[in-house]
Amino acid sequence: MKTNEMVIHVDERTAKKLKGGYPLLDKEYVVIKDTEEGVLLQIKDQGGRFVARGYYGKQNVGNGWVLTTNEQEGINQAFFKKKIAAALNKRQALFASEETTAFRVFNGEGDGVGGLTIDYYDGFFVITWYSAGIYAFHDEIVGALTESIAYKGVYEKKRFATDGKYVDDDDFVCGERGEFPLIVKENGMFYAVYLNDGPMTGIFLDQRNVRKRIRDSYASGKRVLNLFSYTGAFSVAAALGGAVQTTSVDLANRSKPKTEEQFLINDILVEDQQIIVMDAFRYFAYAQKKGIQFDLVVLDPPSFARSKKRTFSAAKDYTGLLQEAISVVPDGGTSLHQQMRLT
Repeated sequence: MKTNEMVIHVDERTAKKLKGGYPLLDKEYVVIKDTEEGVLLQIKDQGGRFVARGYYGKQNVGNGWVLTTNEQEGINQAFFKKKIAAALNKRQALFASEETTAFRVFNGEGDGVGGLTIDYYDGFFVITWYSAGIYAFHDEIVGALTESIAYKGVYEKKRFATDGKYVDDDDFVCGERGEFPLIVKENGMFYAVYLNDGPMTGIFLDQRNVRKRIRDSYASGKRVLNLFSYTGAFSVAAALGGAVQTTSVDLANRSKPKTEEQFLINDILVEDQQIIVMDAFRYFAYAQKKGIQFDLVVLDPPSFARSKKRTFSAAKDYTGLLQEAISVVPDGGTSLHQQMRLT
């Protein structure tokens, strides 16, 4: 358990935001120097009054997250167990579902601990750490999870950079090792996942409701383009929803066999679909040249991606991406993008 705390002061505007429930310690307003990630922070206003307790962890635009605004609440395994138990209880209907065996059970700051997600895959749990700061609480959080619910095995993903490279070592934490692919079900659709294969598993579970809406409300009779398609999860939902054809485009070579696998386990004929290994912007140019149009375009790009000829940053390139998508959608078509993400 961590007991030492670093005291930092914030201005009155920031103090009011944090007291009001804003969870992120913005780099612009919360400056932290000369300490290592994972240090507990006691945040005070300019008058020395307690505001919040959080941790230092570098991630995107943040220097960490608030964990509590209760001065008497300590940050220990019991604290994390309380947060995880509340999140598990909130998802009891999903645990009881016969149509869904994979879903997010702990969703970062939405469940009280920013920088941390926990996903469930048919008896297995995957903890994802988004900074070295939250990873400093590894033992307490793993202990809190394994004390809170029965499990087959626990895996982890370290989605933070060390020396410019993502940490990529053995993902297994405890329990029993799974046999992969593990076939899970989401709203009656099947997906093959690999919990031991790099920083991603084969499906982003925070898109569960979006895939259902595509299948149930958007896809019927449509020509669907799925860009940055990864393993084709959106394409599966569209095909099962009655799409005329799906076109899955991703730069990674392995996206093709991975997408074929997802189609096959759902009894979707691979030859009726298109799977293209290509840069998304290059594909737009190709589609425009050939006069190819789509009724529905799904966009869920990574925050950052690099090809031989182009570097994509969602922060600066997203507007251009939307403009390109509109160019291949006729009047009356639809573009679904990452702002639609439902959790």
